[in-house]
Amino acid sequence: QVQLVESGGGLVPAGGSLRLSCAASGRTGSNYPMAWFRHAPGNERAFVAQISSGGTCTRYIDSVKGRFTISRDSAKNMVYLQMNSLNLEDTAVYYCASGGRYGTSRQSDFSSWGQGTQVAVSS
Repeated sequence: QVQLVESGGGLVPAGGSLRLSCAASGRTGSNYPMAWFRHAPGNERAFVAQISSGGTCTRYIDSVKGRFTISRDSAKNMVYLQMNSLNLEDTAVYYCASGGRYGTSRQSDFSSWGQGTQVAVSS
């Protein structure tokens, strides 16, 4: 079991940047793929990005490609989401998740979830 805690959310103007962090505690997640999901009110929680256990492979949904970068620091049991050129549609609660194999986007494939951190993009 891995406990995940997100941080770094907040209010940011459109076009701005924000870096989200996810800290893992308890059982280390450094040898597992990590992913970010987001949930906007009225919408389904959706996959955003994933990084492989070794950190060499990443994948993103089309709407964030070129704007978001997922990374990890395995020594610190941390995963990050650098968010640039933010727009209003990026407003959501962002969650980190672990337990899913690299290549899956299915929520049911991820066994550990953080509590979420709110990202609000203003016009």
